[in-house]
Amino acid sequence: MTPPRKRLSKARSRCAAARDTLRERARPHLGIDPRALGAFRIAVALLLLGDLLVYRLPAVRTFYTDDGVLPRSTLAEVLPLLERVSIHAVSGSAWVQTGLLATAVCAAGCLLVGYRTRTSTGLSLVLLASLYARNPYVINGGNTILVVFLFLSLFLPLDARWSLNADRRSGDTDRDDAGGEAGDEPEHGADPRVCSLGTAVTLLTLVSIYAANAVSKYQSDAWMSGVAVPRIFQLEEFIVGMGPFVSEHAAVLAIINWLWIALLSASVLLVVATGWLRAGVALAFVSAHLGMAATMRLAVFPFVMISVLLLFFPPGAWNLVEAATSKLRGSARPAERASRSDGGRAKWGDRSDGESATAAASPAPSRVRRGIRVGSALLLVGFFLALVWWQAAGIGLVDLPASESSGELSEVSWSFFAPNPPDASGWYVVRGTLESGDSVDMRDGEAVTYDPPPDAAETYPTTLWHQFGFRMKNAGESRYRPVADYVCERTDRSVESVTVFHVEQPVDPNGPVGEPEPEEQMRAAC
Repeated sequence: MTPPRKRLSKARSRCAAARDTLRERARPHLGIDPRALGAFRIAVALLLLGDLLVYRLPAVRTFYTDDGVLPRSTLAEVLPLLERVSIHAVSGSAWVQTGLLATAVCAAGCLLVGYRTRTSTGLSLVLLASLYARNPYVINGGNTILVVFLFLSLFLPLDARWSLNADRRSGDTDRDDAGGEAGDEPEHGADPRVCSLGTAVTLLTLVSIYAANAVSKYQSDAWMSGVAVPRIFQLEEFIVGMGPFVSEHAAVLAIINWLWIALLSASVLLVVATGWLRAGVALAFVSAHLGMAATMRLAVFPFVMISVLLLFFPPGAWNLVEAATSKLRGSARPAERASRSDGGRAKWGDRSDGESATAAASPAPSRVRRGIRVGSALLLVGFFLALVWWQAAGIGLVDLPASESSGELSEVSWSFFAPNPPDASGWYVVRGTLESGDSVDMRDGEAVTYDPPPDAAETYPTTLWHQFGFRMKNAGESRYRPVADYVCERTDRSVESVTVFHVEQPVDPNGPVGEPEPEEQMRAAC
């Protein structure tokens, strides 16, 4: 009779063998090349630095202090949950906000170079989510996607390549977690990709975003009739760069409409396909998002998507990248360097929780470590299922319970102008009534007019002002009052009162139609 201990050992061996077999089969589809992880980490860190230094820091007083357009009292009134959870809501001082931004910049810098990667990732996640919660009117779907993938990054070995941690690990340790030499070259034909629950959830999350967006477009008459993209390019407040030139070619835009729907429909190939077909699909998405960035004011959104798409490129693509960069640097032994790095990381990546090589080199995992692994796996699966459920609710497949803030936060979606793209271009007019009784446009001091401006995008001084205006167009009077106070305090004119108007100009695929329609949002005494 086989002793119970021996039967248990055999059962564990069979489970381990089955797990290894499953991992090897899934690796070409749900695995990520270590070089892709390194490139993704660098891209995300640069995005964080750009978002913080280019967008947020210059506007810290305007959007994140009590002297700005959304003081904490207003946030607590309209979105009390966000006011309670945001670290940035503990103070309305510009100095405190600047200090928190500086801390976030330092964390992003550490992430960029790969120093204490998980800690810097976690700190960046907490501070960025808190910043976005402090003023949800100056974010869009790209910002929420960035937060989601920062969270998922906690379960990925982002320091697998091109990081200080990777260099220290290869220099300070003689053996990796699988027992092989850290510098050994991978066996001929071995797949170097990291494959774990973390990589699977990360890749499937992006595919689910694209798939849900494809379904929403199938539900749209505008998209399925080919007029959505031509109409979007008549929304002048969004169109920048090469956009005005492209907007003149309606036939080209109609073709782009159908190409984008087809590409979204093929997004499943990002995980189903392998090799160069997968690389081609990923490159097509990258090209589409670069086109968006060149023609539309979408803040970080296209660059967030491009950063995540780096994870889908297979080893062959990264071999070409390394070969090209090695030639540019004049490296004498590019192949050896690539093999050394890939070999060590491929085995390192077989862990789902991304623990360090030093910890993995220890004896059998303790009960605490096993508990952490199980907890991490349950958290990942639960998070992914919640995201899928939320997206399914967004396209009407399941019911989403109403909440106090759902109506406001639903605008920060991943819908990408679907199912119904706007049918009117919009801008603001702030009329100031002087003590003399005359009225002036508070933006330029000229006579008040509601005629379409030469360029609606220029009526918004920055991207954050555009996001704020777009989100505020259906807001109530209580949210406009701080805006009116902000205008009154910063004018050098003798203004008795200000009146805020939101003006809309209906558009169709061929351009504006009808007359501008001003709507008074509020009037306040200065």
